[in-house]
Amino acid sequence: MKVGIIGSGGREHAICYAIKKSKKVEKIFCIPGNAGTHDIAENIDLDINNFELLKEFIKEKKIDIIIIGPEKPLVEGIVDFLETNKIKVFGPNKLASKLEGSKIFTKNLCKKYNIPTAKFGVFKTKEKALDFLLQCKYPLVIKADGLAAGKGVYICENKIQGEQAIKEIFNGKFGKANEILIEEFLKGEEMSFFIISDGINIKNFGTAQDHKRVGEGDVGLNTGGMGAYSPSRLENDVLNKKILDKIIKPTLRALENLNTNFKGFLYAGLMIIENEPYLIEYNVRMGDPECQTILPRLKTNFFEIVEATINQKLNQIDVVWSDAKTLSIVQCSKGYPKTYENNLEIKNLDKIILTENEFIFHAGTKISSSKIVSNGGRVLNFVAKSKSFKNSREIVVDLINKINWKNGFYRKDIGYKVIDE
Repeated sequence: MKVGIIGSGGREHAICYAIKKSKKVEKIFCIPGNAGTHDIAENIDLDINNFELLKEFIKEKKIDIIIIGPEKPLVEGIVDFLETNKIKVFGPNKLASKLEGSKIFTKNLCKKYNIPTAKFGVFKTKEKALDFLLQCKYPLVIKADGLAAGKGVYICENKIQGEQAIKEIFNGKFGKANEILIEEFLKGEEMSFFIISDGINIKNFGTAQDHKRVGEGDVGLNTGGMGAYSPSRLENDVLNKKILDKIIKPTLRALENLNTNFKGFLYAGLMIIENEPYLIEYNVRMGDPECQTILPRLKTNFFEIVEATINQKLNQIDVVWSDAKTLSIVQCSKGYPKTYENNLEIKNLDKIILTENEFIFHAGTKISSSKIVSNGGRVLNFVAKSKSFKNSREIVVDLINKINWKNGFYRKDIGYKVIDE
């Protein structure tokens, strides 16, 4: 079979790597892909926002299945478009993707279906939002409503920070803002909880914990993710059942009541307080960099899971996991998440001989004049699988040091809560 993967990040490289293991898959196209996917697939330089162009290419190459990696095309309705054109696609439709595309849509859904989440208010003007700050306790959380590449969330310690967040969002930092979300700050431990759904059946698809803040000790600006580990230390059968019964299943019922269903990965970002789950936000795709830690732990053939999801036969698949601990560290361009340079050469990658439990997943890279160069803020994901998080982190740091890329930086403390405490 021929498979197409939409996207160019570390998540898509990890998906490509997992798909490649299947004997059923004869050819993979990555659109547009990166320098890592170039080694295991054919990269196609197409605009993933031009659905008509994508459709023509898929038809021309007779691609059997398309897997959508990033959130933007999902939120903009690529699944509906491709299915209308009789193309098999892995991912949720436009209405289901509003779970990520609009934080306010999701919060209102939580309120209607009694899904545990932080108390919140929605404000349509800058003035009303600023007035509300006068009666707030701090810290509090202020969020842009739509997609913001993981950066539209402000944790405000005081009124001055709150005012700055409101002004930046309404002034269009993350695109046009018609509404803003202000919610209470929940103090607990975060957890990323994944399920996969075929529209009828659901299966748990692992847990992870990522580190969003740019600085060690979880300080500084929010990023798209500086590293992750899997599984979460909070994972247990009792908590898993609570998450499914109180959060995931009511959400899927809510979508049914809107005359739709959910197909693909659903990622619940949770806050766990005294073993009780609260929904922070949903993502309607596999996380990045969580994907890079979850897929290496999967024992079941990943492509068979994708096929079963598309064909609504997920109940016929046993999803089996390794007991190993995986940890990923993201190497970023100096200056990220603010200003950074692109097109900087990365040497020594070809000199690294990886074991079966070591992985380097490319994110912001491309090939230029036969050289691998940087092409984004988050550049490389170094991943290791072992019996302990501590050992995995040591392996990863050793790999990063072997590459010795002078134009990058990384957090040395990824996983500190499960290693150092």
